[in-house]
Amino acid sequence: MAPGNMYLTGIGDEAGASIDAQIEATRQLGWNTIEMRGVRVGDAPAANFHDIPDAAFEIVVGKLRDAGLGVCCFGSTIMNWAKTAETPFEVTLAEVGRAIPRMQRLGTKYVRIMSFKPADDSNVMPAAVLERVGEVTRRFLDAGLQPVHENCMNHGGMSWQHALHLLEVVPGLRWVWDTGNPLFNADRSKPQPWPRQDPWEFYTRVKPWIAHVHVKDVIWEAAAGKEIYTWPGEGQAQVRRVLEDLLKDGYHGGISIEPHMAAVFHDPTAKTATAEAQLANYVEYGRRLGKLVADVQAELGQGAA
Repeated sequence: MAPGNMYLTGIGDEAGASIDAQIEATRQLGWNTIEMRGVRVGDAPAANFHDIPDAAFEIVVGKLRDAGLGVCCFGSTIMNWAKTAETPFEVTLAEVGRAIPRMQRLGTKYVRIMSFKPADDSNVMPAAVLERVGEVTRRFLDAGLQPVHENCMNHGGMSWQHALHLLEVVPGLRWVWDTGNPLFNADRSKPQPWPRQDPWEFYTRVKPWIAHVHVKDVIWEAAAGKEIYTWPGEGQAQVRRVLEDLLKDGYHGGISIEPHMAAVFHDPTAKTATAEAQLANYVEYGRRLGKLVADVQAELGQGAA
């Protein structure tokens, strides 16, 4: 990773479904960009940014322009944990086809992708998954855009060994490191019963490919078999240690908050806070991360971002 400037941002729909809430939270934090995932315009249902109708997209573009905000990354649903390798590939290619012109319109460089949900009892990455990730990656790269794969509930996230295999097989693919996901994902490189992943070990293995970072912090409650989301630096996700390591080596990408404290988007049983509480939680999370980053920079003798 070459020396450069790091910046703070956040996954907007963690602040609220509406584009107005997302812009307001970003303004309160004094940030310049949003990582756009789901968004609601007016009374229409919320949908991913590459799926909202053209008219809604134009409204979002106008509101972002008026607010002076950019979109640093598309948090797409491309090959995510809601799909499997049996999902018709036409679904994926259609999402890619919708995302590319919208990214180009907004000057957005990065798009978060995944590699499909694996079978519950499998540690095998099918050849079809590698082929599809490769094709998707080629299409984005050919359009001058950079796909970044997230370690999550997907084939590439089954372990650091699976991640490296994916990166080796798919030229040009880069990584978005999610600090919290290893705590509640099984390490499928080991014999069953699979233990949870080691977040520091996974991070150090994929570090050379990291172009973007998601910050969530987690305490894994083994007895209950569930994760508890915490403020950044207060859980087991090695957030501070990762930040120290990245900043020491001149990391120059985005660090994007994904609190999951007021809403968990992959858990339909999770309760969502009121709109006001959700926005307030997001802003507080962003401020705490900013303080944590500033503390690390001061220890390293670096100027504030």
